[in-house]
Amino acid sequence: MFGFSRRRMKIGRSKGHKSDPLHGSPSPARHLGLANAGDPITASVSGRVDDLAYRCSSDSFDLDARALDGSENWAVLSTEGDKPTPRFAHAGAIVGSKMVVFGGDTGQCLLDDTKILNLEKLTWDSAAPKVRPSPNGRSLKLPACKGHCLVSWGNSVILVGGKSEPASDHLSVWTFNTETEIWSLMEAKGDIPAARSGHTMIRAGATLILFGGEDTKGKKRHDLHMFDLKSMTWLPLNYKGSGPSPRSNHIAALYDDRVLLVFGGHSKSKTLNDLFSLDFETMVWSRVKTNGPHPSPRAGCSGALCGTKWYITGGGSKKKRLAETWVFDVLESRWSVRAVPPSSSITSKKGFSMVPLYHRDKIVLVAFGGNKKDPSNKVEVLVVLQNEHSYSWRSAPDVDSLLYEYSPSNKELADYLNKCAPLYSNSSVARHSLTSTVKHMPRGESLSQHGALITSLHKQYGRVEESSLAQKLQKPIDDDKYDDVDDCSSCPASTPKEHRGKTTGADIQVAMARTVALKAEHSETGLNARRIARSSSDISHPYNTKITDLIRRNAALEDQLAAALASKDQAEKNLSLVISSREQLEKRLANKGQEAEMLKEKIAGLELVQEESNNLSNTVHVDNVRLEREVAFLKAIADESQKEMHSTRRVLAGEQSRAFQLQVEVFHLKQRLQMVEGRSGTPRKPHNP
Repeated sequence: MFGFSRRRMKIGRSKGHKSDPLHGSPSPARHLGLANAGDPITASVSGRVDDLAYRCSSDSFDLDARALDGSENWAVLSTEGDKPTPRFAHAGAIVGSKMVVFGGDTGQCLLDDTKILNLEKLTWDSAAPKVRPSPNGRSLKLPACKGHCLVSWGNSVILVGGKSEPASDHLSVWTFNTETEIWSLMEAKGDIPAARSGHTMIRAGATLILFGGEDTKGKKRHDLHMFDLKSMTWLPLNYKGSGPSPRSNHIAALYDDRVLLVFGGHSKSKTLNDLFSLDFETMVWSRVKTNGPHPSPRAGCSGALCGTKWYITGGGSKKKRLAETWVFDVLESRWSVRAVPPSSSITSKKGFSMVPLYHRDKIVLVAFGGNKKDPSNKVEVLVVLQNEHSYSWRSAPDVDSLLYEYSPSNKELADYLNKCAPLYSNSSVARHSLTSTVKHMPRGESLSQHGALITSLHKQYGRVEESSLAQKLQKPIDDDKYDDVDDCSSCPASTPKEHRGKTTGADIQVAMARTVALKAEHSETGLNARRIARSSSDISHPYNTKITDLIRRNAALEDQLAAALASKDQAEKNLSLVISSREQLEKRLANKGQEAEMLKEKIAGLELVQEESNNLSNTVHVDNVRLEREVAFLKAIADESQKEMHSTRRVLAGEQSRAFQLQVEVFHLKQRLQMVEGRSGTPRKPHNP
């Protein structure tokens, strides 16, 4: 089972489907410990670029305010310095306050340069082509490539794969340190995947997840591999279920450090818009069913996962480029259109890069490069989220729980409550209770997770303030009453009986003096009470006026409320009509969806039939070619046989003519012999010597 947690992530090798011919037999279980506590790692939350969650709170960092605040669409960001050569099919990643761009294609040649955009100064710089020699002292050269992946890791970026010249048999992994600006080749071990381009590379801690791509022979792939950055070891991953078809130029993202999402791309014969998910806990692929509209088939698009929102921009098919920016809500499984840029935007081009940037209270997508008619080196930005003060990305465990600086911490809120001077003891106790509650909130949890608690605290705090104000108005009278009681503690009535039995004349005189003084004090107290009553009546008069005004306003508000209720009833009627029409439209849409599914099934069946017919036609064509060759061979043999027959016939005709001549000669000889015998009468005896 594979699981990527926030503090400690372990990824191992899971048993796959035993009948899967693509991945072979499962290997013995092997786990690689990935401790993130001491590593400067931020988990990947995007697709092709595998971004770093960079938070910029510096006052010197000021992206073009017009680009960030004045537009709901993609806007050009002006930059200075040594600008890159216009390019496409490159890759980019963010490290700290820098965006690193490497390689690409100019339309005439492949590039091997490294460009760095300083996001604080908005200036471009070029990194010198420094390459660290291999351990055996052999000098190395960074290959020019396109269709590669660039992944951020700490203060470095990692370059994986790509189409280069000359081509390589195995996938190469390079690392670039942004502080020393030196490239190094990582000596990988294990089952190294085949070289490829158009693949996706997602980082989870110190582990890279590779999926798909196109190899050097032009074959689309759908294999899954992992690369441990600490041991520099490749391992193939086995899985279950019907996963994505072989493809390239797709996008991928890792959600919740557990679920791998794959969308779109080019297959062998068509452009795709399907969405698949792989659960690393079960290692099972499944196709994601989405609600509502969805993007048209596209490949070569760019994606960035920010929290639960997956932003996808650009892409297209071989015939048409698509520029709109879609957002996929992972929790609701719903697509929606975020922006539709003009045709001049670089997001309408092919081969551009896109990285997400976290800037104060905003999340900004930064796009660069691309090619339509000519390559580009422009930079464009799109604000996708702003004015939010409390976010916690589960996909980025190393980002602080409170993402933005404007979110007050628990300690700050407790200090604020303590600074409020208590008016009375009950207010002090209440404040102390609020303070202790806030201080002892669980560490590492954001205020957004305790919204209900904070609301109740504010209500309780308001009640405390109201009770304190009421007590403050009553304080003078109550204090006088308490003072009288304190003074009476010295009266004879409060003196014990034992002491009263021992009183002397001096004591009686002292008691009488105290009685006179008490009467004087009581008279003064009565005057004070009357003064306080008059002052309280003076205080209550403006409040009575205000209460009368409030009653009058309340009557006006009741009239407005009655009108509002009437309009509410009408709005509810209209809403019911809208809901009924919406239900009808949803039914129609469901019927259309069923018809579309049926059409898709028919199309799939037709494609299968067409594929079978193509196979049959190929077989027939091969048989025809073989038969044509055999017929030609037989024709050649027949021609040779005919030639031999003609020559044999000529020979026979000559022999027949010779035989006839011999017969004629024999006949003539017989006649001559008969004539000779007739003339001689008797045969001559031979002469013996």
